[in-house]
Amino acid sequence: MKWSIQQLQTLKKKGLSLDETVDVSGLMDMDQQIRDISTVHVKGHAVFSERSVTFMLTIIGEMTLPCSRTLNDVLFPFEIEASETFKLDDWATFDDEEDDVHELDNNTVDLLPYIKERILLEIPIQIFSGDNEGQAPQSGNGWELITEEEQEQKVDPRLKELEKFFDEEK
Repeated sequence: MKWSIQQLQTLKKKGLSLDETVDVSGLMDMDQQIRDISTVHVKGHAVFSERSVTFMLTIIGEMTLPCSRTLNDVLFPFEIEASETFKLDDWATFDDEEDDVHELDNNTVDLLPYIKERILLEIPIQIFSGDNEGQAPQSGNGWELITEEEQEQKVDPRLKELEKFFDEEK
């Protein structure tokens, strides 16, 4: 998913179509909410103009995210339509009204960071599992859920001696 300017100039006449499987497992390190992500399938083509190349992409895959209610794993399939435009010449200028145009890095076009960015933007704020069978967790790292009765029954061990004092008065 990486091309130099020279490679793109030669492909300009032939055309460039994409149909690749890409490993984006590094996204799990970038966003702790992603518990698992499959390899993604990227298909599309490049549209060349005199001063730029635009990649029209379809990114298909699935990731595992936590349910907002129960924290159980939820499989989230995605299909993203994207277009990314890159300048082929340093001197080329574009109107402000046009889409974002990316600068080349070391005279190469690398689509992988832009594919990862599009996937991260696709993560929903809230996601819920379809089945309501799962209960919310009753405890976690440094916390546990207790009822009011359990709270009343527990006596602070530091105050245990005072309890004996009141029993002797009666």
